[in-house]
Amino acid sequence: MLAAGVATAVALAVTGCSGSAGEQSGQEFTYWSMWKSGEPQQAVLADAIADFEKQHDVKVKVQWQGRTNLQKLVPALNTNDVPDLVDGPYVKMYPALVATEQARGLGEAYAASVDGKPVGDLLPAKLLQNVNIKYPDGQPWMLPYQIQSDAIWFNAAKHPELTTNPPKTWDEFIALLDRLKAAGEVPLAADGDVAGYNIFYFMTLMVRNGGPGALMKLASDKSGAAWDDPAVLDAAKKVEQLVKGGYLIKGYQASKWPAQQQKWASDEAALSFMGSWMPTESASYAADGFQFGSFQFPTTGTQDSVRSDVTGFAVPKKAKNAELAQEFAAFFLSKKYQDASGVEAKFLPIRSDASTAPELASVKKALDGASSYHQQVDGVAFPGYNEKVLYPNDDELFLGKISAEQFVSKMKAAQVAYWKTQG
Repeated sequence: MLAAGVATAVALAVTGCSGSAGEQSGQEFTYWSMWKSGEPQQAVLADAIADFEKQHDVKVKVQWQGRTNLQKLVPALNTNDVPDLVDGPYVKMYPALVATEQARGLGEAYAASVDGKPVGDLLPAKLLQNVNIKYPDGQPWMLPYQIQSDAIWFNAAKHPELTTNPPKTWDEFIALLDRLKAAGEVPLAADGDVAGYNIFYFMTLMVRNGGPGALMKLASDKSGAAWDDPAVLDAAKKVEQLVKGGYLIKGYQASKWPAQQQKWASDEAALSFMGSWMPTESASYAADGFQFGSFQFPTTGTQDSVRSDVTGFAVPKKAKNAELAQEFAAFFLSKKYQDASGVEAKFLPIRSDASTAPELASVKKALDGASSYHQQVDGVAFPGYNEKVLYPNDDELFLGKISAEQFVSKMKAAQVAYWKTQG
């Protein structure tokens, strides 16, 4: 993972008081965080910040901005009021910072020594094989600290049979939905107002049909001809099948997150296709005795990749205290904070040797055993494409407003128009 030329960099000792940060007593850097005060991951980061400040006699000016931090960053990049450190998921980080090459190379952070090893050696190459977090010259622009995956979640206490014998194919999945419906259960919960969640179905069906990169290849086609591939219509028709089959919870089209997620955790729906953050988000309102269980999205053929996506740190090129920001980014990959992220915050830490919560055991097992991986939205992160082209049309399909054929037609036309505006 080390970029070319980093081997000659001086390793920064960030696990003790003798590192270069300690030699810069009185310095400070600003951090615009994607986490809000009170969130479990925010608490872990706050502990790390307090330790970093104490050990190195520096000040971290942190703003807990929440998920709009990168949205706020974009206009700030044209000013002198730029934070030294930001974080976020790949799919948001790329268009905000990387498409315009406004993220700094993080060679110093990757060369830093944490727990006796270069940070670059702590990153799991297997899980990052489809995540392009490097510039063409080999310089990494993100230092990931967390893995995101997804799964179909269920209450294992109520449905132990899904732990031992989950559906593996699409036909088996539909048969399960039919059985649940016949037994008087609501098969699937979904909050239809979250476009980034709605796309899970079409995106995953595309990579099930064509393998990792299938949706990326589709979205990259400037002529729009790729939308005529029968595999694309097949994926859309399977989404339509869920909508027309009456498998989705009543009112999902007009729900406001997390209303339906709460109903799922209260046993008012059996299944929910959601990210690996589900136990963290829904544990506080889960039914008594609820046990988080999950299985992987069913196959439609031979493709069975597992989602492996990343959230991590980046440093804007205009950062005034870039070196200190990189030192903290590396510091947060200490096993102490990685373990806390896995056990206390119930996220999947980037380090393979870090501990994870029991609720995530099935997801971690799937990640560890997979032979191939795909990203959120299959890595599609062209500036404005998801927000203006893919998400609005997929919403109409998932909410039952248009047919699969209409979705394909509208996407083809919208994509051609999009690429014309991109020159």
